[in-house]
Amino acid sequence: MHSFSELSALFEESFNVRHFPEHTKTLYDPAQYILGIGGKRVRPVAVYMANELFSSLDEDSFNAACAIELFHNFSLIHDDIMDKAPLRRGQQTVHEKYGESTALLAGDVMFVQAYEYLSKIKPLYLPKVVALFNKTAKEVCEGQQLDMDFEKKETVSLEEYVEMISLKTSVLLGSSLQTGAILGGAGLGSQQHLYNFGKNIGIAFQVQDDYLDAFGIPEKFGKQIGGDILSNKKTFLLIHTLETANALQKKELSQLMNSNPPDKVERVLQLFKECKADEWATSLKEKYYQTALEHLEALAVQESRKAELKNLAEYLLKRES
Repeated sequence: MHSFSELSALFEESFNVRHFPEHTKTLYDPAQYILGIGGKRVRPVAVYMANELFSSLDEDSFNAACAIELFHNFSLIHDDIMDKAPLRRGQQTVHEKYGESTALLAGDVMFVQAYEYLSKIKPLYLPKVVALFNKTAKEVCEGQQLDMDFEKKETVSLEEYVEMISLKTSVLLGSSLQTGAILGGAGLGSQQHLYNFGKNIGIAFQVQDDYLDAFGIPEKFGKQIGGDILSNKKTFLLIHTLETANALQKKELSQLMNSNPPDKVERVLQLFKECKADEWATSLKEKYYQTALEHLEALAVQESRKAELKNLAEYLLKRES
């Protein structure tokens, strides 16, 4: 078994090429741009890790991992447009650098290129991998739509929020692990445990990401701090604050959400702290982390072979920025 860092280097070595034609550079250069500004490549490496639990790596793993990484970046381009985000991984977002119309097309062509990679997978596994990929792609779009819908709703329950982030973010990590398991020849039970391990880690990670959007350090986080507050996103922090705030706090929060004073972020953060939403984050994140570990424990594979997946989970959830 290879470590995450070893598999990451292995994937990056093969992935670090131009994935698009040299012609029509005004379309393809923006698509290549987002691939070149970094990222942890967690999802494609998860394909490798799950595959290696059951068999040796081969070209199918690389093609599936490429497809997932291209799809992920396609979704980020469109997500950033919808969120009007100026930064991604500490760099200009694609729409900021190249304009919204070009960014939309660049995302579209990345989605097409993802299917180019999928089409290279062996016929034995292709139907199952494509079916899972299609299901996941739809769910990610559903999650993004729910995220936008929540901006117009007065209140959103914690259950609704978890469903949204599950679809928008978590299912892709779960799908990456299940894809690797499929390519490794794993049984359906093992596939499902890996999927649920990834899904719950993904939820915990997104809870943490929302926390860092509010309380992170801009230079380390790589994105605009307070972006969710400025766009009135119904994150878990806001949901918890609305559920626990007193009448005066709710009134102030409502006023802030219906206006954009210069100190909006600072004032909302203060309300979050008064209602202890920041502390509540720890217990919520831990809940989903423990559920993920239960699925990993139930996986019928030698404990020593599961160690790297547990290390990956700890790495994702112990970051401070």
